[in-house]
Amino acid sequence: MREKLIVIGAGMASGRALEHLFDAAPGAFDVTLFGAEPRGNYNRIMLSPVLAGEKTFGDIVTHDAAWYAEHGVACRFGETVTRIDRKRKVVVSKGGETPYDKLLIATGSAPFIIPIAGRELPGVMAFRDLDDVNAMVEAARKPGAKAVVIGGGLLGLEAAAALKLRGMDVVVLHLMGHLMERQLDPAAGYLLKKELEGRGIKVHVKAQTKAVLGEERVEAVLLEDGTIYPADIVVMAVGIRPEARIAIDAGLYVERGIVVNDQMVTSDPDILAVGECVEHENICYGLVAPLYDMARVVAKTLIKEYAAFRPVETATQLKVTGINLYSAGDFADGDDREEIVLRDAAVGVYKRLVLKENRIVGAVMYGETSDGAWFFDMLKKGTDVSEMRDTLIFGQAYQGGSPLDPTAAVAALPDDAEICGCNGICKGKITGAITEKGLTSLDDVRAHTKASASCGSCTGLVEQLMKLTLGDTYKPTAVQPMCSCTDLGHDDVRRLIKAKALKTIPAVMQELEWKTSCGCAKCRPALNYYLVCDWPDEYADDYQSRFVNERVHANIQKDGTYSVVPRMWGGVTSAKELRAIADVVDKFDIPMVKVTGGQRIDMLGVKKEDLPAVWAELGQAGFVSGHAYAKGLRTVKTCVGSDWCRFGTQDSTGFGIRIEKFMWGSWTPAKVKMAVSGCPRNCAEATCKDVGAICVDSGYEIHFAGAAGLDIKGTEVLGLVKTEDEALEVIVALVQMYREQARYLERIYKWAKRVGLDEIRRQTLDDLEKRRAYYDRFVFSQQFAQVDPWSERVSGKDKHEFRPMASIGFAEAAE
Repeated sequence: MREKLIVIGAGMASGRALEHLFDAAPGAFDVTLFGAEPRGNYNRIMLSPVLAGEKTFGDIVTHDAAWYAEHGVACRFGETVTRIDRKRKVVVSKGGETPYDKLLIATGSAPFIIPIAGRELPGVMAFRDLDDVNAMVEAARKPGAKAVVIGGGLLGLEAAAALKLRGMDVVVLHLMGHLMERQLDPAAGYLLKKELEGRGIKVHVKAQTKAVLGEERVEAVLLEDGTIYPADIVVMAVGIRPEARIAIDAGLYVERGIVVNDQMVTSDPDILAVGECVEHENICYGLVAPLYDMARVVAKTLIKEYAAFRPVETATQLKVTGINLYSAGDFADGDDREEIVLRDAAVGVYKRLVLKENRIVGAVMYGETSDGAWFFDMLKKGTDVSEMRDTLIFGQAYQGGSPLDPTAAVAALPDDAEICGCNGICKGKITGAITEKGLTSLDDVRAHTKASASCGSCTGLVEQLMKLTLGDTYKPTAVQPMCSCTDLGHDDVRRLIKAKALKTIPAVMQELEWKTSCGCAKCRPALNYYLVCDWPDEYADDYQSRFVNERVHANIQKDGTYSVVPRMWGGVTSAKELRAIADVVDKFDIPMVKVTGGQRIDMLGVKKEDLPAVWAELGQAGFVSGHAYAKGLRTVKTCVGSDWCRFGTQDSTGFGIRIEKFMWGSWTPAKVKMAVSGCPRNCAEATCKDVGAICVDSGYEIHFAGAAGLDIKGTEVLGLVKTEDEALEVIVALVQMYREQARYLERIYKWAKRVGLDEIRRQTLDDLEKRRAYYDRFVFSQQFAQVDPWSERVSGKDKHEFRPMASIGFAEAAE
């Protein structure tokens, strides 16, 4: 007599298990199949093309009625099993009790619905089955319908792309900093976002959803920052969790999922489990490959043949037409790892391999993924790639070949071959200009032909043409790269950020073909500054790309404590402020209080975890951060000026305070110190500062480019202006010119020497239109910069930064 096998769940995992079972032992079991849906097994991973209209439901059916009939499966579709009675070995459904000898649970997973207000409104849906698809297709029939997809993972993006093809206006909200963060690194996530936005899909990352709005049904989605997106439907695609309730009720061992051994047997020897409802060695799988491997093991176990499921590497591909993406393995950074990166900005290709001990442990590819399977095979096998290390990134077809000499390749180009796509400049025009005009430098070629003067991506080709044309007489200008991540220097990077309108760090690294995936400690702070400076209203300052002092808004000391320096406008303080400082020193047992050279008070020895509390106390007294740690305006030192000093010619204290209150918070390439002296006696030492003003009878003498640190240098005189308003405008324009043109960490005196004093005078003093333009750009940027970081942290922003890891609970760490 045949054993009775009951299968709960008619999905892909159980369907594959039945296929293996019928192939290996046809007729061994009487099979009864329960399914909550009123239909049999279909390929759920192809729901996205069905939603997009590229396929029909019939195209994705895996097992039709004839297949079930052929194998004698008693199908109970649309009938949910409500209880398992393990003692009597029966399952209970609305059709009554059904006995079993062996039971296979394949209940899959349930979509996670964010516990926010409005989640129960009609129009809020998941994307897990055909009913969800049908509901979305129906909603898309409404002209001008809007969809908000919450979740930028695989499922959410597939839903978004499909709904867009259906004609809906689609917004994707994603909590993390880049899309598909579990499968992609930031560089590939940037490319994916760019592609989706190119298709008309709005992508909002770092989006914290607060509520779904509406009366009788969905009307909009509200974010924590106050942003509102109108919506006719809201698709929740933020994750899944194993559907294990029936196993819990039956008393099986369940943690996140139904716990199974290598043979897919649960804590009850007569009950097996397979698919997304399963937990094996603390892992719950959601991709199809491991689920199919589980199904093979289930079939073997049922017919009493040995098989074992072992943890497997998985690979990911996005099922959106026209987007080529592949991810496999572990691509996190690590001290014991190295990476090989290939970027082709012109065609949007990004490839990254992560190696450990000469073996591939992770791979991410975007734009060109034909070698994905080859890399994945080597990853799974642990293949030693040391012999092909230099050519590995180019793929399987390249192995054994040798790279062409770039110069020879350029020499073979015809004269009408286009070199500079931005300006339509061909090879013949460039070589002709070099010969006829005697051009010897890249700048000369750019000036006469415009080649490589726009985006700069053809610079290498132009230089190879110069080498070909000039031979050994060509001496390329040595460019000091920003770091080992790129061959570009600071000036080219700054120029290309503007020329290509690059507005994120991943965008810069992809379009400028960075050699590493995420940069390094040298280039990331520089890129962060350049983007803050160039796009103040669009770029979100990435504090993780700043140095430690700028991240925690205090100066770290050699013993690991911090110094706190509140801002004292122009060096002026009051009894209230001094009392507040004294109270903080006593309350937090701060071991040293010192007057700084910039006319402020420094409290040294503050514990990191005490910083927010110290700032809170100081804030109550009206203090803001003195930015003593900043690549920005530090202090404006003043003397008492005409109000008190018998030699003072102008109100130097008042002017210094005006400058400081106008310019505080501004980020600059390096630190900037200023001073205003009330007379030529120069008590405020304005002639050794980055920017200084000396008050004279006829007005204000503006100085700049001084140094009093490792280098000692007196200032240069920029010029004389008559009024305080004009002096402020000149100083602000000078600083803005420096912000826009200097290299990161380049002090003003070094920048001035490189650019030329006369050019700086011309642009900030003589050319009134240019001076005003610099001034206006600075004023515009300040509306985004003048936010006190101390008060932000006191209110809870980045609170984890100031707490010892041991005191952070699991839930807080996950925030």
